[in-house]
Formats: sequence, structure tokens, C-alpha cells
Amino acid sequence: MEKRVRMFGILGVISLLSYTAMVVFSPLAYPGYDWLSMAVSDLGAEGAPSEQLASQLNALFGPCGLVSIMFVCVGVAGCKSKVLKSGIYFFAAMEWICNVGYNLFPWVKDAPASNPQNVMHLLVTVLVVVFSLASLVLVAIGARKEEMKSLGIWAIVCLVAMLIGPLGTSLLPKAVFGLFERFSTFSAVVFNAILGIYLMKGRFGKVR
Repeated sequence: MEKRVRMFGILGVISLLSYTAMVVFSPLAYPGYDWLSMAVSDLGAEGAPSEQLASQLNALFGPCGLVSIMFVCVGVAGCKSKVLKSGIYFFAAMEWICNVGYNLFPWVKDAPASNPQNVMHLLVTVLVVVFSLASLVLVAIGARKEEMKSLGIWAIVCLVAMLIGPLGTSLLPKAVFGLFERFSTFSAVVFNAILGIYLMKGRFGKVR
């Protein structure tokens, strides 16, 4: 049973690869797309020329990421630290909010931010950021109690990257908005893959 649970961690890595493929190759179907200044969400926005390709390349991101993190939740049950468990559960909640929320309210291209659907898209983004930050802080603290120093370091690195995103997009010129936005988006996707790898290696202890 334990080996079967651990094998699902590979899906976290597949989720990262799917998302990376979408970010890297979708611009090929979007003439004039500038990754330095434009958001990742523009690639899959309603009405965007790259909408279909982005959807195809990103098809494995959501399902694989969700399955992986849910099995990480099963695996972390073997840990003693309630703080670490809470961090993982917060991260799982963020994954659900991200996948369901963005599918329900994709960004509408060429529509103002006041557009109801775009307002909901931004609200989902706020919830994703709040849950992500809370989860990474809790994991960083809880990992020390479980003597999982490397996981705590990864959590801090991803936390810093996630904070660099909004700081860069708010303080620096719009010409580099896309660059710093990617710090935030990739930090969560990368950390999900890291949790999957830890699950595969059995680092969370025995499954109860």
C-alpha cells in the first residue's frame, strides 16, 4: 500500500513539465506576445490566439498536480508535526482553489479589469497567493520539527520567489511585469513537484 501511494508523487513532476511546456511553447501561437511584459494568464485567456494550444499543453498540469498533492496529504499523515501537516493541507487547498477558480473564471482578453469575470479571476489570484504564503511558512516551520531541513529550505526558497513576484510587478516598470510574475507562478508549481519527489522517496514516513 505504501509503495502505491508513493508512486503517485511522479504526477507532481509531470504537472510541472506540463505547465512549463505551456509557458514555453504557447507564445509560438501568439504573434507579438512578449514574455517579459505580459502575464502567463494571457496565453490561455478567452479570445487569445494561443488559447487552444495553451489549453492542450497545460492539460496535465491541473489533474496531475491535484492527484499528487492529495497523495502527499495521505503520506504526510505519518509525520508527527501538526504544523507541517497544516502547511501541506493549506497547499492542497490552494491547488484546488487555483484549478477550479481559474477554470471557472479565465481572464478575458481585451476586457477591463472591472469585467465581472476578470474581477473573479483576480479574487482567485488573491486567495491562491494567501494560501500559498501561509502553507510555505507553515511547511518551513514544520519541516524543522520533523528534521527535514532540505524541505524547509525549499519552502523558504519558494516563499522568497513568491514574494519577489508581487514586489517586482508593483515596484518595477511594466516592461518586466511578465518576468517577475513568473517568479510567483512557478514557485507554487515547483514546490508541488518537490513535495511529489519527497513522497516518492518516502521522506514523509510510513503511510498510516
